Parts: sequence; structure tokens; C-alpha cells
Amino acid sequence: MRTRGAVLREAGTEYEIVDLEVVDPGPGEVLVEMAYAGLCHSDEHLRHANPGGRYPIVGGHEGSGVVLAVGPGVTGVAPGDHVVTSFLPACGHCRYCATGRSNICDAGATIAIGQLPTGTYPFRLDGEPLGGFCIVGAFARHTVLSEFSCVRIDPHLPLDTAALLACSVPTGWGSAVYSGGTRPGDVVVVVGLGGVGVNAVQGARHAGAAHVIGVDPVAMKREFAQTLGATHTVADAAEAAQLARHLSRGTGADVVVVTVGKMSPGVMAGASACLGKGGTLVLTALADHPREGHVDLNGQMTTVFEHRVQGSLFGSCNPFRDIPMLARLAEEGRLELDSLVTRRYALEELNQGYRDQAAGETVRGLLVHGG
Repeated sequence: MRTRGAVLREAGTEYEIVDLEVVDPGPGEVLVEMAYAGLCHSDEHLRHANPGGRYPIVGGHEGSGVVLAVGPGVTGVAPGDHVVTSFLPACGHCRYCATGRSNICDAGATIAIGQLPTGTYPFRLDGEPLGGFCIVGAFARHTVLSEFSCVRIDPHLPLDTAALLACSVPTGWGSAVYSGGTRPGDVVVVVGLGGVGVNAVQGARHAGAAHVIGVDPVAMKREFAQTLGATHTVADAAEAAQLARHLSRGTGADVVVVTVGKMSPGVMAGASACLGKGGTLVLTALADHPREGHVDLNGQMTTVFEHRVQGSLFGSCNPFRDIPMLARLAEEGRLELDSLVTRRYALEELNQGYRDQAAGETVRGLLVHGG
């Protein structure tokens, strides 16, 4: 079938709207008509570099849609089902899934090139095979996914806000709850209050943190974080470090979650200064290129203060467990989703959406397919 989608032909370019051919779903594969896609910063990183990957590539990994058809052997979903994409497929039986770490499942080895676990590519552009970012390609109206990347949700749930459950909500929420291990009474600092950071605020609140300090230079984001449970918000990490020491009676934060748009040595230094003895520093942020993400770690301080530095991919979540659970929390009024979407964009407005994000005007932009 034919569809339209946003493609990056090479690094350093903007998304180009093109006509694509979508392959038929093979064994273990699912054809999905996408309804919505979140404008995640990871797709902005993709615009600058795709280490280990390939161009051209269809962007988008945070999405929701409706199953149109399934290939042989698919049992988890059926035509007509509403699904949320998982940008990290979970096979359920590799060594990582079997030990409760499905966020680093072996089936995700090809997320940078967008090749399906079966070895095929979901798209064709001018006759050439083409992948979807994170084996999803949510910036295309139609896409073929692995069954491992489709999480079925109840049909009465709104598909627009459900799209956020594909990445930003569980990544932020899990960074505070699972990766950071936030406990009742903790002092938590969240550095960066974009689409992921504000959900780290929600996660810290749910885990029982006594104080949640949000850090962002953009006033709008600081104000919004307060509506989601931030007890304090400041413009820079130096002020957060001072406040964390005051609120902890002199020690510093128990958990610091770094969710800025671009990781850097300066961000690392500021976040580390917030951390108290025995604390956990969670690194969720990425850089545009791995070489720009190199940061310094003070080994002396890490040793004598027993600091823990924890990387966090997808918030250490299990998509098939946590996406439905977070959907239930939202349905019960215990997790905010509706207000997370700042602006909505048509496919042709995608590049404008990322310009708005770079200008600090959105918490989360949402691409509306077929609108």
C-alpha cells in the first residue's frame, strides 16, 4: 500500500514529507494505521546524527494507532485493536526479558536502522528499502511493526494522549520510580522539564518524595511542572543544589534525574552537585552525537559518598506491563496526560513543531495523522 510520511534523507537536514510504499506484514508483523505521534527529542537527535544507523529513515517512535492487518503467527493483537507503539520491542524470552529487563531486549538491536526483527524493512522509497526509527516510523501514516512493538490498549482510551505512553510518560515516570528508586520522604531533583522531565516529576510524586525540585531555564515549563507535583522549581542546577541541601537538612538530594534535551559535561557537573551522600544520579538524557555526551565523573566523590550513577533507557520500564498500568492510572485520575500536549501539528507542520520545541514553547508537541 501507499502512504505518506516524514523522512530524513541524511544528517543535518529537515524532515521531508514523501510518498512511501509500505510492505505487507510478514510472520510476526503488524500493519498499523497511525493516529498520533509525539514529537520526542530523540527524533530531533536523529536529525543531527544516527550512530550505527542509516539514512534515509522514517522518523517517529512515540505513537498510537489502529491495527489494520496482521501477518502469520501474530497472537497478541488483531485487526481493529488500538495499540501504543513500544520503541523498544520486547520478545519476552531473551536473556534480558527473562530477567526482568525487557527495556534492553535483544530484539531492539536494529532500532537505529529500523529493520524489523525478521530482517525486512517496513518501507520502500523510490524502490529502496527503508527503516523506521526505533523499528516504528510513527511519522508515517501507515507502518509495519513487529508484534513485539505493539501494546494493545482498551478501545475507549483516547488515542491522542495514549501516544505519550509510548515514550515520554514511561521514560520519565520510570526514571524516577524504577531507575532512581525514589522512596517516601526523599528529596528528588529533576534537571530538565520537557516531555520526559515533567513525567519524572509525576513519578517522584507517586513514589512518595517529600520534595521534588524541578530545574529548567524556561519559566513556562517550571510553572507547568508545579501543576504536576513539583514542590519547588528553579532556573539552574546551582540553585537546585543549594535548595536540595536545605530541604534535606544538609546532605543533598537522594535522587537526581537528568532529562535535559542535550547531555553535556556542564549538565553532568550541575546535576552531580545536587546529589547527597548515598544518592542516585539517573542519566536519561542523550546528546546529539555520542562523542558530545562524554561527561566527567569524580571517582573520589563517588567512592566516599557511595554515589550511584544509573543509566536509564525507557525508564527501566517493561512496555507490556507498564504502558497498560500507566493508562489505568490516567483513567483513574492519578496520572496526568491531557495537559501534557502543548500543541498539535499536521504532518506538513512537523519541522515547525521541532522549531517550537527548540524555542522552549512546548512541553510536548503532538503530530495528528489524517487531521
